[in-house]
Amino acid sequence: MPRADSLGWVVQFQQVTAKTAFLFILPQYNVSVPTADSEMVYYHYGLKDLVTILFYIFITIILHAVVQEYILDKISKRLHLSKVKHNKFNESGQLVVFHLSSVIWCFYVVVTEGYLTNPRSLWEDYPHVYLSFQVKFFYLCQMAYWLHALPELYFQKVRKEEIPRQLQYICLYLVHIAGAYLLNLSRLGLILLLLQYSTEFLFYMARLFYFADENNEKLFNAWAAVFGVTRLFILTLAVLAIGFGLARTENQAFEPEKGNFNTLLCRLCMLLLVCAAQAWLMWRFIHSQLRHWREYWNEQNAKRRVPAVPRLPARLTKRESGYHENGVVKAENGTSPRTKKLKSP
Repeated sequence: MPRADSLGWVVQFQQVTAKTAFLFILPQYNVSVPTADSEMVYYHYGLKDLVTILFYIFITIILHAVVQEYILDKISKRLHLSKVKHNKFNESGQLVVFHLSSVIWCFYVVVTEGYLTNPRSLWEDYPHVYLSFQVKFFYLCQMAYWLHALPELYFQKVRKEEIPRQLQYICLYLVHIAGAYLLNLSRLGLILLLLQYSTEFLFYMARLFYFADENNEKLFNAWAAVFGVTRLFILTLAVLAIGFGLARTENQAFEPEKGNFNTLLCRLCMLLLVCAAQAWLMWRFIHSQLRHWREYWNEQNAKRRVPAVPRLPARLTKRESGYHENGVVKAENGTSPRTKKLKSP
């Protein structure tokens, strides 16, 4: 009997720990929705998502350290970069890995969910309360990554001058990702993230090539062309889905308990947030491009103003026979070539 009681206690302990582990590892709030053929398992959000996000913050910190130690540090040692370029190289390398993996993952989710083939699905059947496993897991990992970037500012010993710029981008991504997740605009958020991450991957890849070879700026030119087109696509999709699509749906009411935020005021606030963010990014882009062009033309003008050093014509001098030693011409036998004066008797 005591042995049976101990075995039962072990089984109960394993069940409790398994439930706790699932709370950290797997998305919560699953719901079975009946379909024509069978039942589909979907998910919605809740407060327990914070526990899952916290767990994946620690996972992301570990992955960040692995990429830094086994990939970026080995490459930077071969390039022999300065301290400033070394910090920017590490930042660009980490973001290249993140944006590349996110673009591949997001593109896979968008294709498998059918959002590309059916653009009307971005606003039809709103609110999109129920999410598939891969959509919810993608959003949780995205929020975990950008939250992990906050303590990484301390771990990476980022300069004080760079902290405000990085905080702006981190907060910008967190507001848009969390907003799309909480306002049940996950489908539109996936498409916008796919466009944004593709552009950012190209930019940080161009920075890596620039650190390897400062004369290589072709990728920067490609990124500059893609950047403006991406801003146009993001604004067009946001206006189409929020301004026109949601405005024509029948379910227009403010019902937070049902996840419905389809009112005129909410739609205006969403569009204002997206347009303000894109305008801010475009302003920073134009300001940066003007500064680079100004520096380039200043360098060109400085080169033109430098007077050319006149070359003196080479004088043809007849070299005396013999060789020179300490500024004196010596004959081959060691005597001076000058004729000696004869003394008068």
